[in-house]
Amino acid sequence: MKKGRVLLTLTLTLLATSVAWAQEDATPPPATVPVPAFGPETPALPVSDNPPISGLDQPGLEPHAAPESFLLPGLHFSESVDSNVGNNLGNSSTGIVTRGMGSLTLQKLWKNYDVAVDYIGGVADYANVGVGLEQLQQLDMDNRITWKRGQMGIRDSFSYLPEGNFGFGAYGGGSAYNAGFGSLGSGMLGSGAFGGTSSAFNGGSGITIGEIPRLTNLGLVDVVEDLSPKSAITAVVGYGLVHFYDDLTSSVTGAPVNVNFIGSREETGQIGYDRVLNAKDQIALSYGYQGFDFSTAGTAFHSNVIQLMYGHRISGRMDFMIGAGPQFTHIDSNASECSFLGIPVETLPGECFTDTFVTVHQSVNHIGAAGRISLRYRFSKASVSLSYQRFTTSGNGVFAGSLSDIVHADVQRRITRVWDFFSDFGYSKNSRVQLAGSTIAANKFQDGYAGAGLHRQFGRSLRGFVSYQYNYLSFDTQCPIPGTSTALGNCSNHSQRSVGSIGLDWTPRPIRLD
Repeated sequence: MKKGRVLLTLTLTLLATSVAWAQEDATPPPATVPVPAFGPETPALPVSDNPPISGLDQPGLEPHAAPESFLLPGLHFSESVDSNVGNNLGNSSTGIVTRGMGSLTLQKLWKNYDVAVDYIGGVADYANVGVGLEQLQQLDMDNRITWKRGQMGIRDSFSYLPEGNFGFGAYGGGSAYNAGFGSLGSGMLGSGAFGGTSSAFNGGSGITIGEIPRLTNLGLVDVVEDLSPKSAITAVVGYGLVHFYDDLTSSVTGAPVNVNFIGSREETGQIGYDRVLNAKDQIALSYGYQGFDFSTAGTAFHSNVIQLMYGHRISGRMDFMIGAGPQFTHIDSNASECSFLGIPVETLPGECFTDTFVTVHQSVNHIGAAGRISLRYRFSKASVSLSYQRFTTSGNGVFAGSLSDIVHADVQRRITRVWDFFSDFGYSKNSRVQLAGSTIAANKFQDGYAGAGLHRQFGRSLRGFVSYQYNYLSFDTQCPIPGTSTALGNCSNHSQRSVGSIGLDWTPRPIRLD
């Protein structure tokens, strides 16, 4: 059966089922997966009830559930109509993408040790646009060892995706891709000197140009120790990597173009001191270090960040945090530069019209500002999340390091007993921090997306969704990548993408393991 007929059949089935089940007697909403409850069985100190703002954990805004061990499987199917499947600059290709995935969530609690594992994996079929089958894999693990005055966390997040994760973890809308199984790993990385999942502790493979499979992995070890009922210290060390598996393909000829995305390795460390002012307010001082090494020879840089932080939290309702401070960046690298009579000449990456390359040593110290603002608020029927971050990041495979401003917002609202609404927005502005290592002839790029959709609950285990998402990507130069021309033949520096999705998620009741 052709993909268009499959999509139409799924749509009609979803609508027909919705009408039929709308006549059901009132059924209690599906059981909510218990929020992992980490910590000792004895009453915690106040600073543990309200996690340190310099640490990685954030307080839960959902009603507290009794801690329990459980196993939760799931199946997920969706179809998307994509106006620019490869997110190519210039010409675009409309196609249908079919995704089938399975998920498994495990939580096991002991007296002083807890483990949580989230896995989702499957395939995406891009057959009608010549891409074929692509794997989608994500695995998040969180292990906690607790004692009377603190805890240690050992965490790891692995993913293999066919495109960037900025807006893709929301393919068809921020919550659409994650419909039925939550945003896996979203609670794994919280605050700290380098912000949350979109900042330094992320592996940095965010944007998408073409279908370029990538592997990311991030491991973290963090410790929280309560010094008193009102003070605590935190420490985090981490190691992350990003590896790209393909070169970019021309949207005009289909042939590879001379763009090799930049892999990276990242070492991070952070230490902080927190002080509780009262039941709702905290302050903290933190220091963080980042060290980046790139797959492009001779490119690396290091950053040091000092931040003063303030947090205001109302248990189960609001979490507000703001942090700001100086960022010291040291760049020391060798770059090949096109030269004519000793004068640098601007050319496309990898080319030199004068056939004369010279090696330029770059050693730069830069002082800038870094910071983060975040707000999460839960109403009786809705929840809102807003965040802004400014840090030095790995460059998203395009630059060997970039200064990034990242904005994100999402809204979720229950409309009726079986319907709820979700919306997601993201925007990033990135400027490269060094001359060496750029894969394209550009100094800046902007990337953004906005999506919205509806969920419809069918009984306790089955849920459907429909969503729409718009993506936009642009560079500051007219022809940043060779072979990316428009229908008129001139170079393009931006791409636009519209994605409409429909899908079903099956998640039964959790299987108790106690």
